[in-house]
Amino acid sequence: MVLQSTRWLALSYFTYFFSYGIFLPFWGVWLKGEGIAPETIGILLGAGLVARFLGSLLIAPRVKDPSHLVTALRLLALLTLAFAVGFCFGNGWGWLMLVIAGFNLFFSPLVPLTDALAATWQKQITMDYGRVRLWGSLAFVIGSALTGQMVSVWGHNAILYSLILSVLAMLLGMMLKPSVMPQGETRTQSGPDRSLREMLKEGPVWRFLLCVTLLQGAHAGYYSFGSIYWQEAGYSASTIGYLWSLGVVAEVIIFASSNFLFRRWNARNLLLLSACCGVLRWSLMAYSTELGWLLVIQILHCGTFTVCHLAAMRFIAARKGPEVIRLQAIYSALAMGGGIAIMTVIAGFLFEHLQGGVFWVMAAVALPALFIRPPAVAVSGSR
Repeated sequence: MVLQSTRWLALSYFTYFFSYGIFLPFWGVWLKGEGIAPETIGILLGAGLVARFLGSLLIAPRVKDPSHLVTALRLLALLTLAFAVGFCFGNGWGWLMLVIAGFNLFFSPLVPLTDALAATWQKQITMDYGRVRLWGSLAFVIGSALTGQMVSVWGHNAILYSLILSVLAMLLGMMLKPSVMPQGETRTQSGPDRSLREMLKEGPVWRFLLCVTLLQGAHAGYYSFGSIYWQEAGYSASTIGYLWSLGVVAEVIIFASSNFLFRRWNARNLLLLSACCGVLRWSLMAYSTELGWLLVIQILHCGTFTVCHLAAMRFIAARKGPEVIRLQAIYSALAMGGGIAIMTVIAGFLFEHLQGGVFWVMAAVALPALFIRPPAVAVSGSR
């Protein structure tokens, strides 16, 4: 069966983030239901984070030819499914460590490689990335909401079975043939491959990576302690849930309208907007817990996360074929993985001593991005 390429991509995003919407919020719940001690759960989840970082950094760049992206995605989806099924065969500490590391190792490269495929297709066909990517955001919300309902009815085993079925759906969707296959660039077009070190020494590249790592890493305080902070301010769990949903709704709206809003923006200007939103959002979060301000804070999620991600995709899409995949993998590993992980550890220490003051620190983390953005000339070929 042949599926239109943009729909193939949207289906891939949907099934991946539906699976992630099950795994990220609920895997600790499944481990607890299996009788795993809290300290062991922390070690297991930590091992998963390390594996996610390594998967994006080491596996994704191995795909150097864009024409191999679809095959690589199918293979990684198959390996991810194998490790998901592996959770059914035991709950011993050693076995769970092996399986959770393997699952994350192969699950994590799916995002940078899918984004690399999107960047490749943007050069081949007319495609609005934002309208395609929004299906991932919607899927995360749907997956987490449905899983929560199923757990309340069938218990913690619903988490594992839902994860297996969703990963299977991802694999089956990827086995469909896209109408336009990604094309690699010939040697005469792209010249000899540059080493990773050479690419990272390029001023615009390292400035871009540092900028997005700071902007995404500044979310660590919000991701880890935002709900606790609001709960201590007297808000109910349902209100906090609605606030989180508002952030996702704002994210979806910007993804849907990104081509209209930012068609003439280059990556440098998008990063400026994201940095301004970051400094404002985290400062407001430290300043007030009044509901009116919280609504503004959550609407600003579309600026702190979505605009930053759109800037990254625009910068990366302007690179040559092999560099698109490498840079996408490094962006995913650093900005969406390692940076947030390191800042989460720092935020945990700061929140214990500063409480809401941790968000002033997050604003300070975002501030340097205003000045280290890559020059506009480096991304002049972006859409």
